[in-house]
Amino acid sequence: MHLVYPVVIAALLFAVGVYGVLARRNAILVLMSVELMLNAVNLNLVVFDMRWADRLHGGQILTLFVIVLAAAEVGIGLALILLIYRNRQTVDVDRLRTLAEGDPDPEAGSMTDDEGVRR
Repeated sequence: MHLVYPVVIAALLFAVGVYGVLARRNAILVLMSVELMLNAVNLNLVVFDMRWADRLHGGQILTLFVIVLAAAEVGIGLALILLIYRNRQTVDVDRLRTLAEGDPDPEAGSMTDDEGVRR
């Protein structure tokens, strides 16, 4: 088998993942795009391990580590998205720029009380 075919497929998968991270507004779709990029890396690791066939199978071992990290990332990422959705009622990435709980009122001035302490 030629090495070029899987590498081109992995490059296309990675490019689709990068496009998804940069262009999508939904946080869940951004996480799915990150998973696509990780799968492209996994494909490259397995293909190059198969090509050079070392005794320790380092590419396959690294692929298992990446799969474990991806599973942990999905668990933590979805937990964060659910928590944000409960508090904000949206998962739109553009609307989640600030960490304040409420939208600050630009007409009211600053968000400090009488003693100068931020709320």
